[in-house]
Parts: sequence; C-alpha cells; structure tokens
Amino acid sequence: GTVLVTGATGALGRLVARHLVGVHGVRDLLLTGRRGLAAVGMVELRDELAALGARVGVVACDVADRDQLRALLAGIEADRPLSAVVHAAGVVDDGLVSGLTPERVSAVLRPKVDAAWYLHELTRDLDLAAFVVFSSASAMFGAPGQGNYAAANAFLDALAVSRRAAGLAGVSLAWGLWSVAGGGMGGQLSPVDQARMSRSGFSGFTADEGLALLDLGVQSGRGVLAPVKVDQARLRNLESVPPLLRGLVRADAP
Repeated sequence: GTVLVTGATGALGRLVARHLVGVHGVRDLLLTGRRGLAAVGMVELRDELAALGARVGVVACDVADRDQLRALLAGIEADRPLSAVVHAAGVVDDGLVSGLTPERVSAVLRPKVDAAWYLHELTRDLDLAAFVVFSSASAMFGAPGQGNYAAANAFLDALAVSRRAAGLAGVSLAWGLWSVAGGGMGGQLSPVDQARMSRSGFSGFTADEGLALLDLGVQSGRGVLAPVKVDQARLRNLESVPPLLRGLVRADAP
C-alpha cells in the first residue's frame, strides 16, 4: 500500500521518507508539503528514492485544508491503497503567553491539530497499519515560550490515545531534540541554546538514533511515547529535577 508522509519537505520528513524506503522497503510513497516539488531538494529526493525502486509522488497540499486533503486521498490509486500515515507537519512560533495572539496560536495549531484531525476523520474507515503523529516533549515537560506549540502537541497525544481506544492504529511520539541540520526545533537552536538545553539534562540525538526510536515507538503497541535523550549525570546536578524525570535520578552511593 501507499504510505503518506505529511511535512515531507522538512528535514525530518525527508529523513523519514528515506528510512521508509531504504530500511523498511516501502515501495509506494506519497509525500506532501505546502510547496511540493518546488521545495528545496524535493526533486532530488524523489529521484533518489525512485532509484531505490520506490514509486514516489510529491504533491503540494495544505493538509490542514479538509478539501485539499480529501482530494489528495481520493487520488491514491486503488491498486495501492493508503496503508499508513506519518504526520510530521508543523511550525513553531515561540513567544511569551502575553504575546500569543489568536493569530499566532492558530498558526501553530492549524498544521498540527487541524491536519491531524482531518487525517483521522478521512481515514478512520480504512484498515491502516500505522497512524503516526510527530508530537513534542514540550507537551509533557513544558518549554519556556512554547505555550501554543505545547497545546498543539498535547492534542496529538490525546488523538493517538483516542484512536487506540476505538480500535484504530495510532501512536504519538513526543520528540525531544534532534541534532540534525534544519531538523525540527533542535536543528534551529544556536550553540548557546543547545548548551542551555544540555545543562537542563536534555541533549539532542542523531538522525540514526531518532530513526531507531521511531521504529521502536511504532512497534511498541503504546499510544504515546516520549523519545528523548536524557543525561542522568546532569540531572543529578540540577537544583530542581523536572517531576516527570525524578524517577530516573538515583543518589550516588556513599
């Protein structure tokens, strides 16, 4: 069947597309992003995956527009029907709560929440092997300046749990930092920001580490997982350990 990847024109989406073809042997891919083939590197990615034997469609589609998404799904050929969804689309617009206008909140929620709901709504009658949404650890641990982003990802976590309760495929991966150029929030952080995150007990994982965690998450049978890289030694030195991580901290033996 066909695997749909949203946000495929972003760094993480491209990594996932290569992983699906090169490691999992997926032969029918439908990659979407707002710019489609006009996005930087997408023609080369399509040709690269085609050389590995995959049939790849790259379509410009706003998946947060229900009509556009419905038309996209309707165009999938009957002899290779939709079999899995990876929803990796999303944007970040950080700011203090006092500066989060309705427009700034909507701009972040739309590609996460609206798109995920329409994907759910338009595919829930299909027998999908996987329905994977890319969430963020900010929804679990909190992150300064990311009230809108945390809210959007909390919805994805809840949607995955709801789908599983209804007997449908669903897993939300609440990602930590990816240390990949252009790869999500981690790839956009300055060295100073990365050092600050490291001091807080978190560090970024490589593309290979992240993709391995993707596979573990999909195979886990769980609705929500948080793939994050934690430095326990640094955690032990913090004055205040985040409540969700306190079970990982062990006092040194005297």
